[in-house]
Order: sequence, then C-alpha cells, then structure tokens
Amino acid sequence: MTRTRTTVVQAAGGVVWRRSPTGDVEVLLVHRPRYDDWTVPKGKLDPGEDHAHAALREVAEETGLRCVMGPELPPTSYRDRRNRPKHVRYWAMTPVDGTFTPSDEVDEVRWVSVDTARSLLTYTRDTSLLAALDRVV
Repeated sequence: MTRTRTTVVQAAGGVVWRRSPTGDVEVLLVHRPRYDDWTVPKGKLDPGEDHAHAALREVAEETGLRCVMGPELPPTSYRDRRNRPKHVRYWAMTPVDGTFTPSDEVDEVRWVSVDTARSLLTYTRDTSLLAALDRVV
C-alpha cells in the first residue's frame, strides 16, 4: 500500500494593535475582496523563510505597516479552501510606520475595538487571537 504524505501549508501573521486616544485596545483587520472576508493579516511562508520573518513581511505587504513583533500568540490549524491542512503562527505586533494602499489582495483595513473585531471577523478561529492578545497587552 502506498501512502501519500499530506504537506501542511505553513503560514504566519500578526494581530496588529494600538491604544486608542481613550486607552482602549484597537486591532487592525483586513478585508480581502477575493474571499469577501475580514481577518487578520497573514500569509504563506516563502521557501526558506521562517515564521517570524514571514509574519512581519505578510503584515507589511497586506497593511503597508512596518511593525515591531511582540509576544507570540497561539497558532491556529485548519483546512484551507483547497482542503489542505494549514498551520498559522501569529504574533502580537505594534505599528512603527507606514501607510495602507489598497490592492487586489487587500482592499480595505479598519482599526476597530476588540468588541467590534469579534463581530466583524469572518472566521470564528480568529476570535481566539483576540482573547490571547488581551492576555499579553
């Protein structure tokens, strides 16, 4: 019997956050028109790239923001749209500089409160990241 080994898609991203003028935590969500979803910035690793570098690169590519990496948050694992197993590592991140420019991949970003993010996020698995962020900021 021949067994086919399923490769797990490796990805990384960030939960970008800041303090509002009133001191509340706000997070940055991205809208992807291809999927018409709201999520946190993330993407697949390039060949030879480690998760931390991929997380910073993907956040910069999708949001236009250069960020500083904070604590690692719990990973998520799920099946992607092609039914492949996918494992995503995340970090809390704070923005240093940059400006968002809409693209085909991400056409809108929104700074929202954590409560608003919970209701806006498309995928339930992303809401666990908000709880984890709350424990580290």
